[in-house]
Amino acid sequence: MNFWEYLGTRHQQLLTDAFQHVSAVFQCMVIATVLGVLIGVVSYRSGWGGSLAVTSTSAILTIPSLAAIGLLIPVVGLGVPPTVIILVLYGLLPIVRNCIVGLRGVDPSLVDAAKGIGMSRTRRLLKVELPLAWPPILTGIRVSTQMLMGIAAIAAYASGPGLGNEIFRGLASLGSANAINQVLAGTIGIVILALLFDAAYVLLGRLTIPRGIRA
Repeated sequence: MNFWEYLGTRHQQLLTDAFQHVSAVFQCMVIATVLGVLIGVVSYRSGWGGSLAVTSTSAILTIPSLAAIGLLIPVVGLGVPPTVIILVLYGLLPIVRNCIVGLRGVDPSLVDAAKGIGMSRTRRLLKVELPLAWPPILTGIRVSTQMLMGIAAIAAYASGPGLGNEIFRGLASLGSANAINQVLAGTIGIVILALLFDAAYVLLGRLTIPRGIRA
């Protein structure tokens, strides 16, 4: 059968895999965002602290994702646990780096003005610094999400959820009637989901970033 016929006969399974793929990436991005912003907030005031945070999260990306998943399988088993760990760890770097850059780029005079009217350090961070640093943080989140959309496919090696299962099934049965269709369906599905995620982030930016800051 051709590609379109394959989609017609497998659309229910493909939709299920796509939903699982989106769910895994979204939930892991929420965790990575919280952790990344916390790391950035803790380390941005210190030169060595910021360097350590960026270097540590950069080092994670030097580990091949397939090898990292393989090393995690004997420790946490198959399925969701290795998928979540890998996606969260691999999603940290752009968020941490952009959070540190964004917070360090806040105009010191604005922070001093907030301090002058009696704001506590925590309130200055929440009311002044983080809102002004939000545009670069959001950019980091967008970059991380695009990375994780592809890495999530590799998680199928550990029986993880998502469209990677289509790709791995196709690669494992190369030469059979629908092998290429399976690989194409999984790959194109991931690309489409990545574009939809990015469009959602563009909309989120328009809703949450004041026009003056966007300009």
